[in-house]
Amino acid sequence: MYILYIHQYFASRKGRTGTRSYEFGRFLVEKGHRVTMITSGLANPEFPVPEGRRCVERDVDGIRVVSVAGGYNDPHLGTALTGWRRMLRFYEFARAASKVARELDRPDVVFATHTPLTVGLAGISASRHFGVPFVFEVRDLWPEALVNVGALGNPMAIWWLRRMARKIYRRADHIVALSPGMKEGVVRAGVAPSRVTLIPNASDLDLFRPDLDGRAARERLGLGKRFAAVYFGAMGLANGLEYVIEAARILAERKQDHIVLVLQGGGGKRDELVTMAKRRGLQNVVFGELVPKEEVPAIVAGCDVCLTIARPGKDPTWSPNKLFDSLAAGKPVLINIGGWLGEMIARNACGRFVAPDRPVALADALVELSQNPVLCEQMGRNARTLAERDFDRNLLAARLEHVLAQVVTEKNTP
Repeated sequence: MYILYIHQYFASRKGRTGTRSYEFGRFLVEKGHRVTMITSGLANPEFPVPEGRRCVERDVDGIRVVSVAGGYNDPHLGTALTGWRRMLRFYEFARAASKVARELDRPDVVFATHTPLTVGLAGISASRHFGVPFVFEVRDLWPEALVNVGALGNPMAIWWLRRMARKIYRRADHIVALSPGMKEGVVRAGVAPSRVTLIPNASDLDLFRPDLDGRAARERLGLGKRFAAVYFGAMGLANGLEYVIEAARILAERKQDHIVLVLQGGGGKRDELVTMAKRRGLQNVVFGELVPKEEVPAIVAGCDVCLTIARPGKDPTWSPNKLFDSLAAGKPVLINIGGWLGEMIARNACGRFVAPDRPVALADALVELSQNPVLCEQMGRNARTLAERDFDRNLLAARLEHVLAQVVTEKNTP
């Protein structure tokens, strides 16, 4: 097959965000398929578009990457923009991607991955132009996910996004959903269950491993012999990391100086979080800089547990990359998100669910684990076992390959 893959935030392991599309694209290429990836080349340190150019082509491990002058590539940048400015940039990418797509060779299938939702418009455009099937990947339910965390409240904008989502779902020949709740949300919007396939986020088992040496990263962060809990990823409104700062304050108040919290990454709320920690005089919070994903595993290896944190109200259908990478690393996970993820962590005994509106619950869990290394080790082993059994990247990529091949076959069958 020749697959036209559209992802505004595409990044390889040298980038600073999730690599699902890179890993899936690389898998498809290794299986003998041709893959062209359209992504944004603005605010893109990996695949930039020079000023005055409309697009630039590169080869990335066999994937033909076409970066276009529209939108922005770094999702951390988006966390610092207002909602309307972000939406305008989203439309900018969709328009640019649609125009460039029409100039490429005719693919067998168009595959567009959300977020943002507007990428589906580019997918529809390319699919119509070439007369080929269109598969849409839902990584978050919009507008519900934005409304739940307080990022969107305008009734007209909510109506517009809901209308857009239904249009994209209706036009897609098939939909890939990243969680059971997302699949249910798509079905509630009027899509037949037979047209929706669940392919959750995956664990990069070769990149994040329990046997990595994290001593250098630990020393660089100044963690000493303290019990370290790490959050890695975006620091935006939806991530609700004030929760972690408050838990740190509680630990400091209790004189639990043997515990340190590491916030590794960047985003629109980072400076505010740094200021918050300084005002409280917290010596038990360490901020790490945003680094390429290929450098994150060593940082995780240098810590004892991983945090998956979101603002209260975050849609429990969420499927964050960081959790699956934490499982691959063989680390216990402390998660304040209910629904399928919280239940999965509890059911597999690989961490603790902590109440999203009670930072004291996070503080209590950290004290418990810091005092029980045997429990920590067992939870870590359980985490890796879960990653290998249910979230192996190659198994899930093969599921996507099957979906794409199936829609192509159905489209070409009289």
